[in-house]
Amino acid sequence: MHMDSFRRTCAMAGFVMLAGVSGADARSIMVVTGTYGANCGAASGNATRDLTRQCDGRDTCAYVPTRTRGGDAVRACRKDLRVDWRCTDSEFHTAMLSPGADANSTLVLSCIEQSGPGR
Repeated sequence: MHMDSFRRTCAMAGFVMLAGVSGADARSIMVVTGTYGANCGAASGNATRDLTRQCDGRDTCAYVPTRTRGGDAVRACRKDLRVDWRCTDSEFHTAMLSPGADANSTLVLSCIEQSGPGR
């Protein structure tokens, strides 16, 4: 193999390897579980599939619980929403909407690192 070709091949391999390493540090939402209406007797994890479809792989996700197709056994009950998600293997988050939140309330999941004042 010619020396210039060898150098170009090594340089390209190094670039591919670095691109793979930089992606390893990517922070994106990985929904673990979501439950809509646990306070009304809904099954645990009933919103997980919908949350995963809408939010996984994103750095921020605004989720409106009325989109959830999980069982709605008690329509008159004002439902809570609890979501657990990861941003990395060691970073775990939980967020909730209270049962008193109005029907158009939004729960924001985020994996954006905070910086600046107060951080």
